[in-house]
Amino acid sequence: MKEKLLDFIRNHYRHCHDVIFYAITLAIIVVCAYLAVHITQQNREKERTFLIEREIPAEEFSIKDKPIYVALQEAGLSAQEIVQIVGKLSSVVDTRKLQPQDTYTLSVEDQRFIVLLLMQGFKRYYVANVEDTLVAGVSEVEIKTRVKTAAGTVQNSLFNSMLKDGLQSGLILDFTDAFSWTIDFNTDTRNGDAYTALWEENYTPSGEIVSQDLLAASYTSNFANSTTYSFYFEGEFYDQNGKISRKMFLKSPISFRNYRISSHFSYGRLHPILKIRRPHLGIDYAAPAGTPVQSVADGRVVFAGRKGGFGNFVEIKHANNFTTMYGHLSKYGKGIKAGVHVKQGQTVGYVGATGLATGPHLDFRIKEGNKFLDFLRMRNRSAAVRDLTGDKRKEFDELKVLYLKELEAAKQQGGRTLPDATEETHEA
Repeated sequence: MKEKLLDFIRNHYRHCHDVIFYAITLAIIVVCAYLAVHITQQNREKERTFLIEREIPAEEFSIKDKPIYVALQEAGLSAQEIVQIVGKLSSVVDTRKLQPQDTYTLSVEDQRFIVLLLMQGFKRYYVANVEDTLVAGVSEVEIKTRVKTAAGTVQNSLFNSMLKDGLQSGLILDFTDAFSWTIDFNTDTRNGDAYTALWEENYTPSGEIVSQDLLAASYTSNFANSTTYSFYFEGEFYDQNGKISRKMFLKSPISFRNYRISSHFSYGRLHPILKIRRPHLGIDYAAPAGTPVQSVADGRVVFAGRKGGFGNFVEIKHANNFTTMYGHLSKYGKGIKAGVHVKQGQTVGYVGATGLATGPHLDFRIKEGNKFLDFLRMRNRSAAVRDLTGDKRKEFDELKVLYLKELEAAKQQGGRTLPDATEETHEA
């Protein structure tokens, strides 16, 4: 038996040798791969521990005030170290596209670089010195979602009243936009009017609000003794009857921001500069310089340029032989020139005081054919009405019941963060 075994080995030595060689080689590769993964995991754990747990002194700068390389120079680092640090940062973010408002923190101890943390939007980019090796990475800021409500009454102005009640300006403008075709908040508001709002809010763990999206709203007019509702559903705002009523014209060429009408339509107004009585066939909206001016309807720009006492002037042709005009603009909206088509609500210019004007305001005019009209007294504004039907109407009605319940609760409690709202967490 022994001799047979020896004969087998002698006859198959080369084959056995190759098998053993390959087996040993494979084992070495497996062991090395395991060690590499294990070491990498340990290094990553060291990075996390270094970045999260270590408390280190740091200075904060903005790109506008001090470029990164300048801060590194002033910290006493060599040119070679600066090149390496900036190069490592460039591996995770395009440093050529940094914005002036971007901020960063830098930590250097005894001319030894420790960590650089760049904040850009809701991302954090870092370069850290881990055991004399530069490592770089990026982390997302956690974003949470909650639903909130607010309710209040108007005192002097809706905008200031809502600000006082803690609503942000962007959400207030969304509120007024939801009623753009039914309420002119420049002229229709009275002290004692009431509002409610329900919105979804995205925020960071530190409490910074990322965005607010209006879901439902109501406005109660004491003068008209009526309440108007608006509910967001599949990209549009609908009234309580599930109907979206698009008007040919918005209620105002300026989205509400606490503006006022300084001069009405008149055939014999005393001109404030010329000191003579002459027709003023338009409406003056007094507003801060730079306030956006919007087209009240879809149309085509037929003129955009300088026009005598009107200063910078835009004229737009609309359907049904209507024309609107916007005067005393400080500048024009992006892309606004003769021949371009504009959408209802599109910015066509900004409030200014060009031409014959005593202060910043918009001179807005409208005519049908060759006849100028008093925009505030126009009744022929309806263009199209769309109703929700079938399954969509059923979905809307079910959602409306929930919205009305929360709006009513807001009236009773003055606003709240919904206790039964499900908070969702996602990455920015």
